Amino acid sequence: MSGKIKKSVSNYYTNKLKRFGTTPQGVDWNSEESQALRFSQLTKVLPQYPTSFTVLDWGCGYGALYDFLLRTSQLSGYSGYDLSLDMINACKAKYNDRRARWFTKEELLPAHDYIIASGIFNVKMEFSSEEWMEYILETLYTMNRLSKSGFSFNILTSYSDQEYMKNNLFYADPCFFFDYCKRNFSKEVALLHDYKLYEFSILVRK
Repeated sequence: MSGKIKKSVSNYYTNKLKRFGTTPQGVDWNSEESQALRFSQLTKVLPQYPTSFTVLDWGCGYGALYDFLLRTSQLSGYSGYDLSLDMINACKAKYNDRRARWFTKEELLPAHDYIIASGIFNVKMEFSSEEWMEYILETLYTMNRLSKSGFSFNILTSYSDQEYMKNNLFYADPCFFFDYCKRNFSKEVALLHDYKLYEFSILVRK
């Protein structure tokens, strides 16, 4: 089932890119401001003191997180991974930086200090919530395996206002994911649900 989901995800975001280009709308966000707010939460998993580290951007889109990290962090290496080949080609066309590497095949991904995934679990499309949850947990196990020091991700929250919730989106119980990560990945887990978006972020530190 995960192969079918990955193909659908790739097609979905490839079509978004073709329609909106390398903009927040091209990765299904509504504004640069909300995108930056998400990044500011997810990157709290990174060291706050001056040190260098590597980051794998899981679901990198057109590379917006890379721009954010270059402005705010001490990167020693960055890799972007996306299921959409068109997204990766857009990144390669935009960036000419030896610190950046780009991947479309999960099996080729090397381990990194940290992995950050922004928005990759929100759009379940035609799949059932049960199928999508299985896909999320499978992905989290892979992220845990490939991250040396920690990882972070966000998901739309089940505490969203009912009248604005959409059938093609996945809304998760933040308490479930906090508990799941505590039990399966690390004792050091943070749940961030105090910023003004209909989502939550989970930070896992090892």
